Amino acid sequence: MVRGAGHRALRKGRFSEPGRTYLVTTVTHARRPLFLDLYAARSAIAELKRCQTEGEAESLAWVLMPDHLHWLVTLTGRPQLGRLMQRFKSRSAIAINRRLGREGKVWQSAYHDHGLRRNEDLQAAARYLVGNPLRAGLVEQIGDYPHWDAVWVR
Repeated sequence: MVRGAGHRALRKGRFSEPGRTYLVTTVTHARRPLFLDLYAARSAIAELKRCQTEGEAESLAWVLMPDHLHWLVTLTGRPQLGRLMQRFKSRSAIAINRRLGREGKVWQSAYHDHGLRRNEDLQAAARYLVGNPLRAGLVEQIGDYPHWDAVWVR
């Protein structure tokens, strides 16, 4: 997918705000269900965790679906959301391709983000996010789905 004028127009005037929480969705290239493979999924999850351990972001909740990721994340320090997503996608693509013995794109170039307002309920957003496998019919109970996490569950 080539970013066109429409994509640039959507990003125009947007900025990242340290300390702000974002709900981000990113999709695999051509919506390939790469994360049906346990090891590809674990490679992506490792990179999510790396973003946190390196101080770029605090992951509040995430769910890795077969062909996309939903991530509730708070920017920490001085990161830019675009930079965070670029680093996550690049690092995870390298790890996933290595794991699957393949080359090529893993992620679509764009992503969707929604900056949560201060009064939005983070736990409600997280519950909705991690409920995706249930709504998609992948499992009957969220505990049966292996690729999600939320800080409120620990």
